[in-house]
Amino acid sequence: MSYLGMSFEAILTLLCLITGVVWLADRLVLSKRRAKGSEGNWAVELARSFFPVLLAVLVLRSFVFEPFRIPSKSMVPTLLVGDFVLVSKFSYGLRLPITHAKILDTSEPERGDVAVFRYPVNPDEDYIKRIIGLPGDKITYRDEQLYVNGKPVPRKELGLYDGPDADVYDQMQLFMERLPGAEPHKMLHVVGRQGPQVINVTVPEGKYFAMGDNRDNSSDSRIWGFVPERNLVGKAFMIWFSMDFSDLDPRFSRIGTWLR
Repeated sequence: MSYLGMSFEAILTLLCLITGVVWLADRLVLSKRRAKGSEGNWAVELARSFFPVLLAVLVLRSFVFEPFRIPSKSMVPTLLVGDFVLVSKFSYGLRLPITHAKILDTSEPERGDVAVFRYPVNPDEDYIKRIIGLPGDKITYRDEQLYVNGKPVPRKELGLYDGPDADVYDQMQLFMERLPGAEPHKMLHVVGRQGPQVINVTVPEGKYFAMGDNRDNSSDSRIWGFVPERNLVGKAFMIWFSMDFSDLDPRFSRIGTWLR
């Protein structure tokens, strides 16, 4: 999930605004001229046709669901490169497009949520990680063991991982981990190598601590800090399509997978 020039959101909003102005002008002025025998303009007709479609897409994308493509291995094995996920835009409050100002509170992130957020270092980029720490939580990550509020997070070893997006040169150990109050989820460690470490961090109010499930191959809160509440985009809840782009092979077995 990356940013290339002007964002799709900004382009969609601009197109909706332009076609909406033309549609309104047509309703108030141009339609009366046509009724008197004036010829219609092809650009006006085009704008009139596209405005309802663009408006519907903007509303759905801004306030209901938004699709995202997974570009990196930081959430393996939960998410693979080439997975396309649906994100609930109303899970963490309704926000206006472009300004991202919250207009309605709905609910707040919970531990274990797979969340999309605007990267704190560069808000033009979207990141997807798992919410590990809530405001007020004390998070410790030491010797590849995660602690929440002083207690080690239980995990069960499941053996070596050799599935999709496994490291080519390193062995990867698969675990089932259970955050406090959350459903268990799978996560990975690279055998014999430690990823970023964080010790005794307390999550400030209005911020969250996020980590990738591929613990030793993830740039996350251990490196760049907390996720501000205002940066939250939504909760990823389902894989709606998946494609192995190395050989253009659809992964039909992943379609419809609910995330946890």
